[in-house]
Amino acid sequence: MHRLRWSALFAIALSGCLTACGEQPQVTLPSTEPAPEEPTWAFTPEPDTYDRNALLDLRFLNEDIAGQTGFIRRSEDGKDFVKGDGSPIRFWAVNSEVWEKSPDELDNHAKFLAKRGVNLVRWHGNIPADKKDGEANLSDISEEDRDNLWRYVAAMKQEGIYMTLSPYYALWMKPRLHWDLPRSGNGDMHGLLFFDPELQEAYKGWLRELLEPINPYTGIALKDDPAIAIFQLQNEDSLLFWTVENIQGYDLALLREQFGKWAIQKYGSVDNAFSAWKNTKINDKNGDQLEQGWLGLYPLWELTKEVRNPNSGKAKRLADQTEFLTETMRAFNAEMVRFLRDDIGTPALINAGNWKTAEPRRLNDAERYSYTPSDIIGVNRYYTTVHEGDAEGWAITKGDRFTDDSVLIRPWEFPLNLKQVENYPMIVPESSWVSPLSYQSEGPFLVSTFQSLTGIDAFYWFTTPDPQWRTPSSPNGRFPSIGKWMMNTPELLGNFPAAALMYRKGYLQLGDAVVNEVRTTEQLWQRQAPLISETQSFDPNRDTAFVQNQASDAAGVHPLAFLAGPIQVAYEASSASNNPGGTIANLEDYIDPEQKIIQSVTGEITWDYGNGLCWIDAPQAQGVTGFLSKQDVINLSDISLASDNYYGTLWAISLDEDPIAVSKRILVQVGTRTRPKSWETRVTKWTDKDEQTHTGFIVMNYGEEPWQVVEPHMELEVRNQGINRAIALDMNGMAIRDLPLETTDTGVTVVLPTDAKYLILEK
Repeated sequence: MHRLRWSALFAIALSGCLTACGEQPQVTLPSTEPAPEEPTWAFTPEPDTYDRNALLDLRFLNEDIAGQTGFIRRSEDGKDFVKGDGSPIRFWAVNSEVWEKSPDELDNHAKFLAKRGVNLVRWHGNIPADKKDGEANLSDISEEDRDNLWRYVAAMKQEGIYMTLSPYYALWMKPRLHWDLPRSGNGDMHGLLFFDPELQEAYKGWLRELLEPINPYTGIALKDDPAIAIFQLQNEDSLLFWTVENIQGYDLALLREQFGKWAIQKYGSVDNAFSAWKNTKINDKNGDQLEQGWLGLYPLWELTKEVRNPNSGKAKRLADQTEFLTETMRAFNAEMVRFLRDDIGTPALINAGNWKTAEPRRLNDAERYSYTPSDIIGVNRYYTTVHEGDAEGWAITKGDRFTDDSVLIRPWEFPLNLKQVENYPMIVPESSWVSPLSYQSEGPFLVSTFQSLTGIDAFYWFTTPDPQWRTPSSPNGRFPSIGKWMMNTPELLGNFPAAALMYRKGYLQLGDAVVNEVRTTEQLWQRQAPLISETQSFDPNRDTAFVQNQASDAAGVHPLAFLAGPIQVAYEASSASNNPGGTIANLEDYIDPEQKIIQSVTGEITWDYGNGLCWIDAPQAQGVTGFLSKQDVINLSDISLASDNYYGTLWAISLDEDPIAVSKRILVQVGTRTRPKSWETRVTKWTDKDEQTHTGFIVMNYGEEPWQVVEPHMELEVRNQGINRAIALDMNGMAIRDLPLETTDTGVTVVLPTDAKYLILEK
C-alpha cells in the first residue's frame, strides 16, 4: 500500500485531495451498505499497572489534587470555567458507575481515567432512600449511597479529577405505599419537584444530609470541598416535556391551583384573566373549577403548534400557560440556588437541569430560560440511530434490528448542534455514540473538535461500568445480551488521549459566533420560531414513548450553521419587538449545500458530509475521520495519509506544544471499527409501530469477548525533518517495538502497526 512513496505524491495530493474549495466526488453511503470484511486484531490489553515508564500518560494535565487552588468558578464574562486561582480550565468528562465498587477499584479507576485525559466525572445517583427499602420515609436518604459517594470523591480528588453531583432523578424515584406522593397513585414522580412543596421540603433535607456532614475519607464536607465542581439540581425532567401529561389527580389539582394563584397575581383577579383571554375557558373534567380557584391546563401538544393568531383568546391563554409552567420551573431553580448558597453555604457551581422539551423550536428557549437563575446551562443529547428489540433500552440481543449510519453523513444529528445561552457555560451531562453503532471512532474526534470551535464547556461520555476496559458482555451478568451504554471500549475510551489532549491544550481556535440571537420572553411565551433551533434532539430510551412534532425551521438560518461556529442566544424581558432579532454571519462563506461541505469560521475544520469525512488542520493538531478509502491521499499542512480502510480515524497531535512541523514528540492515534467476536448480522427491512419503514440489519449473533478491532492499513507521512524514531505503544502507553521510518525530502513516512492504536514519533 505504499502510495505515499510515489514520486507524484504532491502533485496528486494538491490537485485531487481534500481541500475546502476543490471539486468533491459525491458518494452515497446508505445504512444498508455493509462495511466490507477487513482483518481484525483481538483487543485483550493487559491491566494497566501505571508503570512510570509509560510513554503516553496524560495525568500531567490534571492538578495534583482536584480543587487545590479553590472552587471552580465562571470566568469574568460568565462563559467559561476557571480554577480557584482564576486560571482557565477545560474539562474532558465522563459518567461513571464505578462509585459503588471497592476502595481499590475506585483508586484504580481514578488513575485509569486521569491517565487518559479525564478531569471531570459525573456522579449520577439518586440520594433518596434506596427503592429496596420499603419502610423508608420520604425524608430518608440512602446512607450507603452517600458513603459510596464520599469514597468516590476522595479517590477522584487524589487524581486531579473534579466531580459533578447529580443526586435526583424522577424516573428512578419509586414511591412507597406509606408516602403521600405522588397523590394521584400512578407512581410517576415526573414534574412534582418543580411545584409540590412537600417534595421540595424533603429534597432540601436530602441535600443537607448529603452536603453538610463531614466526609470521613477527606475530612471535609462536600459543601466545602473544592473538588466538587458542579451541582446538578435534577436530571431529565421538565414541565415542558411529554411526561407532564402523567401528572394526574390531586397532583394536577395542585398545579391547577397554583396556575389560578399565578393568574391572580398577574392580572389582579381571575375575572381579569378571563377578560384578557377573551373568556376562553376549559370545560373538561380537569378544566376550570373556579369555586376551588383552579384553572385548567391545555394538553401539552397544544403548546407545540404554531400560533397563527396571537391575539385570539386561546393564544393568549396558551401563552400564559407557557409562561406559568416556565416560571414555575424557574422559581424552583432560583430557590434552590438560594438554598444551596445561603442555607447550605456551598460555592460550587450549579446547573439547574439538562432536559429538552416536547417541541424544540417552540419550547427549548423557554426551557433554557428557566435554567438561567443557576450558573450553567445543560442538555443531555446522544448520537444514535434506530435500534429495536425486547431490551433496546439497555442491551443488544439476538433478533434486534438496527440501522448503522455514521454521523458524518448525518451532520444535522450531531449532538453538539447546540444553541448556547450568552455568557453561560454549556455542558452536555450525558452523551455517547451508542451501540450497536459501528462508526464510533469519529465520536471523540468530532466532540473534541467542535467543543474547541464552539466553546461548549463539557461533554460527559456515558458510561463506564468497570474500573478499566469493558469487554462485550451482559450488562447485568445474567441476561443473554451485550450492554449498549458502555463507553470504556476500544473506539470510544480508546480514542480519548488525542481527543482530551487537543481540547484541553486548546490546539484548535474558538470561533466567533455565526449567529447571535436576541429573544424576548414574550416571544418565548408565544412560542415563536427562533432563528435556528435544535430540531434533531433525540434520546433513544425516552422518545419512543411520545409522538413529537418535529417541524422544519422556518426562520431561514441553515440548520448546519452549528458546525461553522458558535450559535448564541440572549433573553430579554422587554416585549418591544414581536420578531426574533440578532445578527447572522454570511453563512454562504462557510456552508456549501451543493458540494455538501461545511467550513469552520476559523478555517481549521472542514466537514464533507457528501463523502462522510471531517478533517482538522491546525499547527499542533491535524487529522481526519470518516470513510478514508474514498480518497487516494488525504493531504493536510504537515501530514499526508493513505489508507485502504473503509472507515477510520487518524490524529497527529503535538505532545510538546510545538507545531507538528517542528515538534520533537508527536502522538499518532488511530481508530477504526470494532465488534464483539462472533458478531453476525444480515440486511433486513421492516416497518415499525409508527409505520416507518427502515432498511438496516438484524442481529443474528450478538457475539462474545474479546472485541475484534479492524486493523489499520495506513501509511502516514509527517513533514518534520527532526523526527528519527517511531515507537508503537500498547493500550497502557508502554513501548511495544520500534517501527521502520523512511526518510523523504521533507520528513518521514511510517506504515502504521496493524495491532496498535498509539504511536509516538520523536527526535
